Amino acid sequence: MVHFVGAGCGAADLITIRGAQMLREADVVIYAGSLVNPELLTYTKKGCEIHDSAKMTLEQVIEVIQAAEAHGKNTVRLHSGDSSVYGAVREQFDELDRLEIGYDVCPGVSSFCGAAASLKTEYTLPGVSQTVIITRAAGRTPVPDRESIRSLSAHQSTMVLFLSTSLTEKLQDDLLAGGYPQDTPVAIVYKATWPEE
Repeated sequence: MVHFVGAGCGAADLITIRGAQMLREADVVIYAGSLVNPELLTYTKKGCEIHDSAKMTLEQVIEVIQAAEAHGKNTVRLHSGDSSVYGAVREQFDELDRLEIGYDVCPGVSSFCGAAASLKTEYTLPGVSQTVIITRAAGRTPVPDRESIRSLSAHQSTMVLFLSTSLTEKLQDDLLAGGYPQDTPVAIVYKATWPEE
C-alpha cells in the first residue's frame, strides 16, 4: 500500500496526526526533497528506507514503490503542503492504477493556509470578499486563457497565487489591468511557517 501524505506547509508540527502516524509506520518514504521540511523524517522508525525524489524521475519513483510492494512494505509518498494543490500526483496515481497497486491520500495543510496564519488574517471577509481564487501565473506550465490572471482579476475576489514569485511585475500589470484597484492589499509570503519564513 502507498500512502500519499501531505507534509503540511513547512513547520514539522503542522503535519496532520494521521500523516505523522503514517510516517511512523512506513517502511519506505519517498519525499519531495527541498520542498519538504527534513525534520519530518524524524517521525520515521529506525531502519526506514528514505529516498529524496528531488532528482528522481517518475519511473524511478515507481520502481522504488514496486520494489517495496514486492516485499510487502508500507510506503509513504511525502508531498509538500496538500497534494491536491499543485501536487503533481495525477501521473503517479495513473501509474499505480495501471500497475494495480493500492494507494490512498492523506491531506495536508496547504501553504496558503500557513500564509494566512502567519499574516494573522483571513481570506474571506463579509462585505469585502466571500470567494478565494487559488491559481498561478503562466510560466513553464501554461494556463488556459479563460483562467489568466487578467481575466480572474475581474472578480476582485481574494486571490492566492502559487509558483509565481519570478513574475511579480507581470502579475502586478495583469492584476491592475484586470480590475483590482491600486490600493488593493498584497502580501508576498515565502516559505510560510518554515523557520526562515
